[in-house]
Amino acid sequence: MKIRTRLVAGAVAAIALTSGLATTQVARAAAADPAVVETKVLSADAALKIADAVQKEAAKQKQRVTVAIVDRSGATRLILKGDGAGPQTEESARRKAFTAVSFGQATSALSKNQALAAIPGTLLLGGGIPVAVDGAPIAGIGVGGAPSGDIDEALAQAGLKAVQGLG
Repeated sequence: MKIRTRLVAGAVAAIALTSGLATTQVARAAAADPAVVETKVLSADAALKIADAVQKEAAKQKQRVTVAIVDRSGATRLILKGDGAGPQTEESARRKAFTAVSFGQATSALSKNQALAAIPGTLLLGGGIPVAVDGAPIAGIGVGGAPSGDIDEALAQAGLKAVQGLG
């Protein structure tokens, strides 16, 4: 019995040792595998700071707007509808943010390419800007409700300015 126990224990130890080496090799391979990527995400705190800055600047300019922030995939992270903002402002702000993050450019610059309007969810009016880190968009800010896209975009820029350099 004692010899059998030793043989079984030795076999189990050999299997465990071999498995451990294999697991270590797999872990090393996974670390170098380009199929695994890390992405940067705008924090909830930064999104709140952006929205607050937009609404404060809008109040100074006597504008009633909605601000929307979406993540890199276009999913809504935050919508803040200002006092007195119209019902259409929520959807326009969200779509401007989506468009800006999708193409990594301000929507005012994209408005010249009307072919993009065929893409579902896009809105080619000024007021959407991307939030980028190391040149890559990680979020989009959209503002809707001012009488012109230029004003909406200036308000979005005020929001972005509130978090620049906090990275």
